[in-house]
Amino acid sequence: MSLTFRPCILIPCYNHGAMMANVLARLAPFQLPIIVVDDGSDADTRQTLDQLANEHAHLTLVRLTHNSGKGGAVIRGLKVCAGAGFTHAVQVDADGQHAIEDIPQLLALAERHPQALISGQPVYDDSIPRSRRYGRWVTHVWVWIETLSLQLKDSMCGFRVYPVAPTLQVINSASLGKRMDFDTEVMVRLYWQGNPSYFLPTRVTYPRDGISHFDALKDNLLISWMHTRLFFGMLPRIPSLLFRRRSRHWAQQEEVKGLWGMRLMLRVWQLLGRRAFNLLLWPVIGVYWLTATTARQASRQWITRVSETLEQRHQPKPARLNSFFHFMRFGNAMLHKVASWRGELKWDRDVVLAPGAREALAIDAPAGKLLLASHLGDVEACRALAQLEAGQVINALVFSDNARRFKQIMDEMAPQAGLNLIPVNNFGPETAIDLVEKLDRGEWVAIVGDRIAVTPQRGGDWRVTWSPFMGQPAPFPQGPFILASILACPVVLIFALRQHGKLTVHCEPFANPLTLPRGERQQALQEAVDRYAQRLEHYALQAPLDWFNFFDFWRLPDAKEKE
Repeated sequence: MSLTFRPCILIPCYNHGAMMANVLARLAPFQLPIIVVDDGSDADTRQTLDQLANEHAHLTLVRLTHNSGKGGAVIRGLKVCAGAGFTHAVQVDADGQHAIEDIPQLLALAERHPQALISGQPVYDDSIPRSRRYGRWVTHVWVWIETLSLQLKDSMCGFRVYPVAPTLQVINSASLGKRMDFDTEVMVRLYWQGNPSYFLPTRVTYPRDGISHFDALKDNLLISWMHTRLFFGMLPRIPSLLFRRRSRHWAQQEEVKGLWGMRLMLRVWQLLGRRAFNLLLWPVIGVYWLTATTARQASRQWITRVSETLEQRHQPKPARLNSFFHFMRFGNAMLHKVASWRGELKWDRDVVLAPGAREALAIDAPAGKLLLASHLGDVEACRALAQLEAGQVINALVFSDNARRFKQIMDEMAPQAGLNLIPVNNFGPETAIDLVEKLDRGEWVAIVGDRIAVTPQRGGDWRVTWSPFMGQPAPFPQGPFILASILACPVVLIFALRQHGKLTVHCEPFANPLTLPRGERQQALQEAVDRYAQRLEHYALQAPLDWFNFFDFWRLPDAKEKE
């Protein structure tokens, strides 16, 4: 773990002395500091905790003279954590019902998302009382209303990792419930503050001899009063909560490609033909255009930049250069992807090679190569045609979350396609070795060079190189270019643009191989990214409606919003 990530264990304890020894034994393998808050327990538990504190050098015992409730004990414990310099606190119940063995996974998530609350998402067995199960669902519904979001999957699980500083900020700014209402309220208020929650499925068991401190009357009244406070607290926050749902990084957006729309359009294509499909595309895209506010704003921003650049270069503007027809082109492209994998697009009839493209690809040569693509045009259609008609195997490196919906559609509509998708968010040495083996077999590898990762690296640094693009510096990912240098294979730029009623494939050599000398690494990387950005701009001006980055391309995700 990094020096800036210092977790500890926090256990609120009220009359659970008999179970604490077993809980501590299960925690021992993790070798984490433990803070136990004795919440005014009886004499037997106090004696047991004193004995355990003497036996465990890494255990800090904090004693409250009177019972203040679970929430009160956790609040006191978080303040002790902050004073001791801990950044995160793993809350574990003292009754042993949690799957303590899942702590490493929870901490891994916390280290990747240091400002977020990480929570278990309970997977119950038959030991859970039926009344508890129903009560939890009532609370879930209220929480979804209070946040105007379904992002908080379970707000009552006491097995969670608190980011200490943001949580204390919430505690100091609002009067939170101190009993069983605390877990839910603090999660909702953290969400309001801008700190999201991430969830990990975890097994939860209710011990047969367990001690429950849930008071059916008192705690239900407190929880009802908590939801009342949160509901009325949500009302003035409605605009910010709604805006927050739309202000997300590209990989967290649905973009404008709902599964239902794609299924409907494909069925029309299959049953009624291309003419009916083209007619129905207008109202479908019209609905997307009216409802996708963020994407529509990004489209208009793009068109403004293109218009200004073309005017400065004294070049004519293409017809229908507006955001609605930008969406229409995107809709056609999304469905052409599937059509190409189904074998409904053909070389020469629907797709042609631009002059020099065949030579750049060296189609007849057996050597593997890296195709450096982008979200400009229908490269996916070209990959399908090459794989289905020419027998060329092309492996696409993708963001798996963003490709999930497309793969789901393909499994339904063209199961014979056999997509070769390799997720880059889990990229490691094994993946690199696998890619080298594929290249040695003469296969091709495709990766886009125009989108940065979903989250920054550890320490909050974005692995990007800024390069001029359409009159303003834009962040480009370093990863594709570093990968190209590691693979040491020919690199070819590829763009598939809709021109003169056909898909025209433009290819040009980029490097053979791309080298990044150790002593001049940053300079060489900057030069490679600059060349890529220049060629991307060149082809984008030829077909500006083929630009499928429907977000603010010129800023990093955290420049305006906080996830």
